[in-house]
Amino acid sequence: MSDFEYEFQLALMNKKLAPDIETVFLTTRSDFSIISSSAIKMVASLGGNVSEFVPEHVEKALMEKYRKLRHK
Repeated sequence: MSDFEYEFQLALMNKKLAPDIETVFLTTRSDFSIISSSAIKMVASLGGNVSEFVPEHVEKALMEKYRKLRHK
């Protein structure tokens, strides 16, 4: 809930600064809602399996990114 609260506060400030701009919040599927992107990136960076948490194209991109970083 803290991420949403933080984003909501930013949206309120942005509304004060630029009233003509609307903020839109998109929610995730419930099966992804309790996993943070930081946790997924950490698992991927260690070579772990994140396939049940992200779409296939995201998994491939993460694995490629972290494979390149591990081989520098």
